[in-house]
Amino acid sequence: MPSRSLSPTDRPLSRRLLLGAAASLATAPWVQGAALASTRGVTLVVSYPEGGGADLMARTIAPRLGEALGQRVVVENQPGASGQVAAARVARATPDGATLLLDASSFAVNPALYPRMAYDSDRAFVPLAVLATFPNVLVCSPDDTVRNVQDVIQLARSRPASVAYASSGNGSAQHLAGALFEQRAGVQLVHRPQAGGGPALNEVMAGRVPLFFANIASSLAYIQAGRLRALAVTAPVRARPLSHVPTMAEVGVDHFEVMEWNPVLAPQGISADTRARLVAGIRTALADVEVLARIRALGGNVFPDPSQESAGRFIQSQRTFWTKVVRERRIAIAN
Repeated sequence: MPSRSLSPTDRPLSRRLLLGAAASLATAPWVQGAALASTRGVTLVVSYPEGGGADLMARTIAPRLGEALGQRVVVENQPGASGQVAAARVARATPDGATLLLDASSFAVNPALYPRMAYDSDRAFVPLAVLATFPNVLVCSPDDTVRNVQDVIQLARSRPASVAYASSGNGSAQHLAGALFEQRAGVQLVHRPQAGGGPALNEVMAGRVPLFFANIASSLAYIQAGRLRALAVTAPVRARPLSHVPTMAEVGVDHFEVMEWNPVLAPQGISADTRARLVAGIRTALADVEVLARIRALGGNVFPDPSQESAGRFIQSQRTFWTKVVRERRIAIAN
């Protein structure tokens, strides 16, 4: 979980610890022989546009993953339908390790929202790892009159269904965060989906949509530059890069914890050997000191156990939780 920011005296020790951890991981048995037999390279298909949290995570890990695999890893964005366009492509791909899906939290939500998808989430994919988790941060334009979460709640209660929030698409983590906020805060908002996290951020910065439950990784630079105002984070504790920003619990919205996360999945049918090599490569990439530092600087945390078994359990637990929210909030999306 996020903790306090490192002081200048903490950093040298922290770096030594990260170096030690990376060295230990690099010599672990499952890293040896991580190169893939195929020479075609690996395409990491990202389910959302450039500039969003999933894209940032893909471009953070791709170079180190390529080094670990001994292959070139290319990031290719294929947004659409809350991640379904990219997922459908990877589900149809040859299961040889050359085409992988880097998705977002919506992967666990889509089955509850879309009864007729082009693939079966449970049968079409093999989870390889969950890379990292990132809290959302509720943001608004710096020119907006609201100064804190209580201002938002009071405004929404005085003018029901008049305060809007953007999202990266129907069924996205930001959409579900807004629905959960309505439930926990006792308000009614207007959902305005966009074509990805980047476009949603632009709408809020331009003042065309008041609110956005942004991924901290993709919004942090804009917050620090004063182009967005951060109102609260959706983690149990304050985020390291935004230590001045309160949590939802601190501002009176209890039981509201929303973390975005990025799974890497392969098409079903991939061989056990290829799967093991990919998992080993991902672990090696996540152990890299620069990757760790980048994820932490963006307000995230590397998933504690980047194994396929742990990834599968986590994805299922998230699917159970958000299916309950979808049903309780009666969220329905025609498809």
